[in-house]
Amino acid sequence: MTPDSSSAEPSGHAPASPNPILSAVRQSPIARLPTGVKLFLILSAALLPLALIAVVATLQTTRVADAEARSRLRIAANESARAIATELIGDTTALRVALDALGSDPADLPSCARAQGVFAQQASTGARFEIVDRRGRLLCGEELPPGPRVSLPGEVRASIVPDRGVLLTIVGARPGVTATAFFPEAFLRRLGRPVSRATSFSSALVLGEAALPLEPDPDGGALRRTETLRTEVGIAGLVLTTSVRSAPVTSSLIVALMLPMVMWAAAAGIAWFVVDRLLLRPLRHLRTSVAAFTPGKVIDSRATSLPSQEIRALGETFRAISETVAAHEAGLEEGLRRQTKLTREVHHRVKNNLQVISSLIAFHARGARSADATAAYASIQRRVDALAVVHRHHFAELEEHRGLNLRTMIGELSSNIRATASEQAQTIGLTLDIDAFLVNQDVAVALAFLVTEMIELAGSCDPAAQIRVSVKPSAEPDRAVLRVISRALVDGDALRELAGSRYGRVMEGLSRQLRSKLHHDPLTGAYEIAFAVLGRD
Repeated sequence: MTPDSSSAEPSGHAPASPNPILSAVRQSPIARLPTGVKLFLILSAALLPLALIAVVATLQTTRVADAEARSRLRIAANESARAIATELIGDTTALRVALDALGSDPADLPSCARAQGVFAQQASTGARFEIVDRRGRLLCGEELPPGPRVSLPGEVRASIVPDRGVLLTIVGARPGVTATAFFPEAFLRRLGRPVSRATSFSSALVLGEAALPLEPDPDGGALRRTETLRTEVGIAGLVLTTSVRSAPVTSSLIVALMLPMVMWAAAAGIAWFVVDRLLLRPLRHLRTSVAAFTPGKVIDSRATSLPSQEIRALGETFRAISETVAAHEAGLEEGLRRQTKLTREVHHRVKNNLQVISSLIAFHARGARSADATAAYASIQRRVDALAVVHRHHFAELEEHRGLNLRTMIGELSSNIRATASEQAQTIGLTLDIDAFLVNQDVAVALAFLVTEMIELAGSCDPAAQIRVSVKPSAEPDRAVLRVISRALVDGDALRELAGSRYGRVMEGLSRQLRSKLHHDPLTGAYEIAFAVLGRD
């Protein structure tokens, strides 16, 4: 008997180590992303620099416009401040001359007349002045509200009258004589208005926390942007603030800024959509069809109806391959049916031949002239019956390929042994305790012969002995233990003679076929051996 080739373990080749590059790719988070997501990311990264360039170009255009606005603002602010400073300094100079003259001679009417002549041009706009002495008597001009207090001779102080104008106060060389001039807002607006009005400006005179608006600030909306410049007028700490509107944040600018980003997202999305429709989705359909393929069927090539010519060709190739495989499967199935039929016929003929041999042995045993010949025929018949039992059970389990059930096989074998026992050995008692283990044919044949030899050895030593046969799980996985116990197997002269002459050599050969050592306990009268099993029924 040869061992089952399927149970032989492969001879040692160390398993090939995985490719480290492929392992790194499998572990990469990017490699685990779907192809559509990776394509979208690649297209986004490729098109994003173009979108950023367009946005930067738009912002640069806005910065150029802002620079031009600041340049125009600087020119207009300088022009306005120079005009206001020229007028105010000229008027205060005329007032200082008149103030010094009237301080020396309060009745100096020509000096007062000259000062009035200077302010006569601005009188129509509301500009006026007054010169008072220490006691507050009006020496020249018109009465005005009190101006800022000035203590140092020649010092000029200013104050802003909200929404009306600016007051300038001058102290003369003689203590107590002061001059105050009022310049209305309309007069100052006309002075500070630039010659060029191509661009709208807003301006105001600022003194500390107070401010006098000259040009109104046009409402540019919530998104307006302005450039503001502060210019020193050069008299009494007055500062002219001039503002001009920069390029506003209009809907056109927002569209100009957002359009490159929208185009970037749209281009990446459209490219992904086209590739997904023409390539990825047909491949997914085709993969589903191939994954659902079963032997004997034809691959469903629904993906071939989509507009990708290459995917259609691939689908047709898979369909042709599946048709070829189906044809080969049909041929193999037909060959398998023929082989199964032939195998059944062979098993049937072998079973019939074993029955014929058993019948011939029984026929010759009945015609034997001595008891020894009859016993010899019976011994041979028991071994043929053991082989027939194994063969019959193997043929019964052949369809399911599970293995032979030891419980039913040894049970039938013990029945045949009782049936073929001699009249002297009819009193042999067999007790079976067999678990339902499954074994292959090679193990079953060896166990059947080994059980037969042990029972016959015990019966030859003591025809009236009780014999117990058990098959129980072993401590090792996928193995079981056969144990035959009887008082006839206790160490004695008869056992040593029979085991040394005939039975021992046969049992030793069968144990080698089972690839295990046969153990004998001479004190308890037990033989046991471990063998491989396929499982449990």
